[in-house]
Amino acid sequence: MGVSQEEFADLSGHHRTYIGFLERGERCPNIATLERIAGALGTKVSELLAQAGY
Repeated sequence: MGVSQEEFADLSGHHRTYIGFLERGERCPNIATLERIAGALGTKVSELLAQAGY
C-alpha cells in the first residue's frame, strides 16, 4: 500500500504496536479486528482468509 505501519494502524483504528504484534504472529485477531483491517485494505475478510490459506 505504500504506507508506514503507523499510518496503517491509523487507517485500521488500531495502535501501531498491535499491528506489529499481528505482523509477527504474536497476537491472534478476532473477527472485529479482521473486519477493520480488511476495511483499511479495501478488501473483504473472506479474501484475507483465503490469501492466508484458510
